[in-house]
Amino acid sequence: MQLAPFPSPRLALYTVKLFLTRSLAVLIALVLILMMLDLLGESGKILRVPGNGDAELWRYVSLRLPMLISRFLPFSILLGTLIAFAGLNQHSEVVAMKAAGISAHQLLAPLIIASVGVAALTFAFNETIVVKSARTVNAWSDNDYKPLPPTSDIQTNVWVIAGDDLLRVRQVVGRGAGIRAAGLTLYEREAGTLARIIEAERGVPTDGAWRVENVRIYDSSRNLVERRPAARLLDGVEPERLTLAKADPDELDFFTLRERIGQLERAGRSTDAAEAALWHKITGPLSAVLMPLLAAVAAFGLARSGHVLLRATVGMLLGFAYFVADNFSLAMGNVGAYPPLLAAWAPFVLFLLIGETVLIRTEE
Repeated sequence: MQLAPFPSPRLALYTVKLFLTRSLAVLIALVLILMMLDLLGESGKILRVPGNGDAELWRYVSLRLPMLISRFLPFSILLGTLIAFAGLNQHSEVVAMKAAGISAHQLLAPLIIASVGVAALTFAFNETIVVKSARTVNAWSDNDYKPLPPTSDIQTNVWVIAGDDLLRVRQVVGRGAGIRAAGLTLYEREAGTLARIIEAERGVPTDGAWRVENVRIYDSSRNLVERRPAARLLDGVEPERLTLAKADPDELDFFTLRERIGQLERAGRSTDAAEAALWHKITGPLSAVLMPLLAAVAAFGLARSGHVLLRATVGMLLGFAYFVADNFSLAMGNVGAYPPLLAAWAPFVLFLLIGETVLIRTEE
């Protein structure tokens, strides 16, 4: 039995069933609680818009649920694995397996295979459903939950530096010559000091500049507000600068993000943060593979020693330490302190080695 990579099929199916059912139960409970809390915070903003009602609340729930599932699935797998292992230990099932000649790695092997399948499904789920939900709900919330234009090519809350000036666009729809901008705010600066704030309801590109409508101009030097029906602004700001200004990894699938990174490189823009996020689209789902290994410390050791809770706590701390290290590494990659590849993969490789070391030292 020691030379076989897996235990018996019946035992493998039994442990995988425990692993998946406990993880699913934790995920459902966690997502329902977080969804209720999120809806309590946003329902007032949604219902404040004239015409919004129960249908819009359910639409918000349908858009947020995939995002919550994707974000908290690794946490659920960690907690579900800890519950399954603690139960096996408490009922001396692990002792029986060891007495039958099954090693710790053989016990973990079916769970690792199952978690690889979960990681693959998570990646597909993220790339097909979560990115669309994130793009829609972010655009909807940035538009104060008012109806959105009937198109999927929407970017929101875009910031662009135009010389010494700073431009914020609340919503950008379309690309190229057909681009349309809404909610423009231009902060004009002179000698490092804010000179004017120009707000416009909408704008379209024309002859190397932008024609904006319903303009409100605040002049700080005269402390006056002027209104115009239309104006010409932003000379030399190409439409592509608005669409390239924001490459949100949460709203773009893997291949679209990779294409957007190429566009940013050709435009001479920094791509470190986007490249780190690109690789994290792979390492994020793969974190499910780490959770059984990090939680395995809860499975071993005699239950009568009274250390089951302590071992489960150690497994939980290892899992949460991974998430902290992962977020820290991504933050360092965003500011350019870590290379993108290192920022995305270093926590995964590090905790893979830590989990294997803990498993060997405590059991093998």
